[in-house]
Amino acid sequence: MNYSKTIFLGKPKKLAFKIPFAYFLIILITVGFSYLVLNKISSNSAQKKINEASLQTIASIQANVDLMIDNVNNYSKMIFSDHNLQNLLRQGNLYANLDTQSKVSSYLYNLMQAVPIIDSVYIFDNSGHRFSVGTQELPTFKEVNVQDASWYDQVVQNKGKYLLKLNGSGAFSEGTVKGNFISFIRLIRDIDDTSPLGVLVLNIKASSFVQAYSSLLNQDSFHIAILDENNQTIIANPAFDQNGTGLQQLITSNKEKLQEKFDQSGSGFQTLNAGSQKYTVSYLSGGAYNWRFISINSYETIDSRNKSLVLLALILLVINGTVFFVSSFIISRSIIKPIHKLLRAMYKAPSGNFRKVNVELNSYEFEQLYRGYNQMIEQIEQMLKRIIEEQNTLRKAELTTLQAQIKPHFLYNTLDSITSLALSGLNDQVCELIEALGSYYRLSVNKGREVITVGEEIEIVRNYLIIQKTRYQDVFDVQFEMDEECRQTPIPKLVMQPLVENSLYHGIRPKGSPGKIEISVKGTNENVVITIADDGVGMSGEEIEEILNTERKGQNKSFGLWGTMERLRIFYEDKDCVQIESEPLKGTRITLIIPNGADLGWGN
Repeated sequence: MNYSKTIFLGKPKKLAFKIPFAYFLIILITVGFSYLVLNKISSNSAQKKINEASLQTIASIQANVDLMIDNVNNYSKMIFSDHNLQNLLRQGNLYANLDTQSKVSSYLYNLMQAVPIIDSVYIFDNSGHRFSVGTQELPTFKEVNVQDASWYDQVVQNKGKYLLKLNGSGAFSEGTVKGNFISFIRLIRDIDDTSPLGVLVLNIKASSFVQAYSSLLNQDSFHIAILDENNQTIIANPAFDQNGTGLQQLITSNKEKLQEKFDQSGSGFQTLNAGSQKYTVSYLSGGAYNWRFISINSYETIDSRNKSLVLLALILLVINGTVFFVSSFIISRSIIKPIHKLLRAMYKAPSGNFRKVNVELNSYEFEQLYRGYNQMIEQIEQMLKRIIEEQNTLRKAELTTLQAQIKPHFLYNTLDSITSLALSGLNDQVCELIEALGSYYRLSVNKGREVITVGEEIEIVRNYLIIQKTRYQDVFDVQFEMDEECRQTPIPKLVMQPLVENSLYHGIRPKGSPGKIEISVKGTNENVVITIADDGVGMSGEEIEEILNTERKGQNKSFGLWGTMERLRIFYEDKDCVQIESEPLKGTRITLIIPNGADLGWGN
């Protein structure tokens, strides 16, 4: 307990430890928090990009598959439109004319040679007869009659529209044929009277669908699979085994969750778990045959892609934190050394030894602190000088009071603007106005300094006009002109803003038409000349005389102009710093003459 008091409440020399220790805690918390946030944001961004790319890929795959099915559909129309086949089926028996049957077989064989995606063709007549043509060993049709097939009634109801069935929905036995195949099934109708003549089945090897995505995938790319309407795997890319066993296991174990997603929307994303592995599934479903096109990505792949970026960011954070921490030791020593020197002088004061200390030039703040201490010593030794300093202090307090009045004066107007926009429902402009207001106050507060540079004062005016422009979009325009050498000239804070506000509210707005405000900053050998001009309603000579020579007693009209004049009068010791030129209906020009080299040290 005593040790803790020594650290935080003990001698000032312990500040050399407390400052670096505080910096260390801040850096540690900042780096840890930044890492977590960056990792989360980066991971979400990578996940989103991969999901979007996956959806685009499977959309292209679906388009390719649709095109392939449309081609097969066109080939089927060519087949049942063949006059030999039509004549053969009209006789009710495929074997009624062997010569015609031979011609049909030859035609089908030549077609399959030209169209490799068709592996075999089956034709059934209305009498239960059938014959088939294939490029290799054919699967066997297991049913005695085509009417016994599970899909026959649906084919008849479709009246010529095709069906797609994985492995013929069990109507075929695979025999020695390896892999899945898709049965393209449709009713053959008489081209003259559209009466049903039989059934056409075109078997397409599932491996033929690989060309639908082979050109879209790179090595180690997305895991792609195509499922039928019953969520059975038709084909999967080599990332899984040829029969899609691993994929089918993943789908089967999450069947209810996937089916719920499929029912909700035709496309989207779903997270699935398989043991300790976590996957993101992008899916696209629908279409004439209700197949599902799926892309699967492991979270490990996403993490590996994101890992290098997060690691680099973490290294940069650690390096910056280390530099910042080491710098804190150097900064703390530069702060504590002059404090110790001042304390040694102060310890001798109770014994009557009033000794001045030499001014440390290593920082502006310590220079002011030392000078303040030396002035205090001088005040004790010289009573007359102390009285004079007290009078100066009263004048400075008067200036501070006037400056404090300016800030709520602007805040009330700004809050009024925000209220008007909010009541109008302009929420986006409300956000912009609040952001500009925040920037304005960050500049105007400026770490408590009451004396700033002309460049900073111009930025305050810019933010103020952004706020007013949001409310009065078509009421005024503004033009800035400033000599760069004047940018660092010191000036009391919030001098120009009240004058610009005066130009807007008492000059341009009463005019009833759009106006213009011109702000100019130019330097001379001895002064900086600031001009604020508007083309508003202007003022008469009597009104100018009232502002220049009449003491204000709480009136609101032109408070900004009068208040600014009072602040400059006090600040520059009654020097004539303000000039007003105005004519009714022609506008007003206010000129501020700021002396160069004025002693502004007390203002901070």
